[in-house]
Amino acid sequence: MHFHFIHAADLHIDSPLDALRLRDASLATTFAAAGRKAVEGLVENTIETGARFLIVAGDVFDGDWSDYSTGLFFARQLGRLDRAGVKTFLIRGNHDAANRMSRKLDYPASVHEFETRRGGTHLLEDLRVALHGRSFPDREAPADFLSSYAPARAGWLNIGLLHTSLEGASGHSPYAPCTIADLTRFGYDYWALGHIHAAQVVSRDPWIVYPGNIQGRNPRETGPKGAMRVTVEDGRIVTVEPFALDAARWAHARADVGGLDDDEAIRQAISAALREAHAGAEGRPLAVRLTLTGETPAHSRLVARLEGVDEQGRGDLQNLAYRFADDCWIEKIRLETNAPRAPMSLDPEALDAAGLLAATLEDPAFLAEITALTRTLADKTPPGAVDGLLARPPEEWAARARDLLLGARA
Repeated sequence: MHFHFIHAADLHIDSPLDALRLRDASLATTFAAAGRKAVEGLVENTIETGARFLIVAGDVFDGDWSDYSTGLFFARQLGRLDRAGVKTFLIRGNHDAANRMSRKLDYPASVHEFETRRGGTHLLEDLRVALHGRSFPDREAPADFLSSYAPARAGWLNIGLLHTSLEGASGHSPYAPCTIADLTRFGYDYWALGHIHAAQVVSRDPWIVYPGNIQGRNPRETGPKGAMRVTVEDGRIVTVEPFALDAARWAHARADVGGLDDDEAIRQAISAALREAHAGAEGRPLAVRLTLTGETPAHSRLVARLEGVDEQGRGDLQNLAYRFADDCWIEKIRLETNAPRAPMSLDPEALDAAGLLAATLEDPAFLAEITALTRTLADKTPPGAVDGLLARPPEEWAARARDLLLGARA
């Protein structure tokens, strides 16, 4: 028997994107709409390719709905699957754990949501597939969460649904932690995991797979986002293939401006980096985090133009991005450039502004004042709004101030 199913996770429908909205409301609106479009694309692909069932391994929702339109949107998508004869299997993760959701809608009979008290099993007799899963009752899964899963059903294709960080992953809190060996002991053929937003095939024997989330939600979630198409032949999994669903994309672009001082040459280097990032978006709206690198005589000038109060420098770079598409945005500019070390002047009459400012960087009282100011700003800034900016050491802030002053004189 030949068939395939779709494995998705971490839909995060109507994620609020608060930090992004503080920076750029129009960009946040685009990415919020992209989240729903990605869900619609998931349903369309599942139906059009003839998948026999769809798995969503947790975090359908980002949290409790602000209004019923969020739930109604998902219910409408499940209705499309139901009318097409496609079954859907769901578990709740840490974001949509049972105790976090105050609202609920009835789903079609073709939808099976695994319970929270213990692991459950659902059989698809015609396909000889046994699906095992358990939903999170609370945001923090109990220590024995995995132990109540049923053993593999002999002679059937066994699939486990689990929302987990496994043994831990960078940037993700530990939820239902377990090891590859823990999962292997169950004897399942495929573990459909969720929670980690980067697609990854952890193991092939048995298959232990993260599909990643279906739409990137912040600058750390770059590149294609989507789900996995899993093909079964005679009761054995033969292929696990990723496919993209994201309706807007994040990218990081790095432009090496080392040795460049001419503004036009710098713009050309930046334009080349943006061109490459735009090509990688494959026609989607794109938000680029642009980093300039290298040792350049233009360092202080770049700091003044791109990190100062005058918006023209940043606007000029955004204008470059608009040459590729009207929905190509520079989300943030980072400077990792530095200035060449200038030879010491032997003229006693010359004012060594750079030297005087450098000496200021070593003044403990000055650095202490910067530390106090950044702490005050951090206390008044919403979490995530500045992406670690205020965590910079005082020496780095002082160096930026020096570059702003020198750049303004250039």
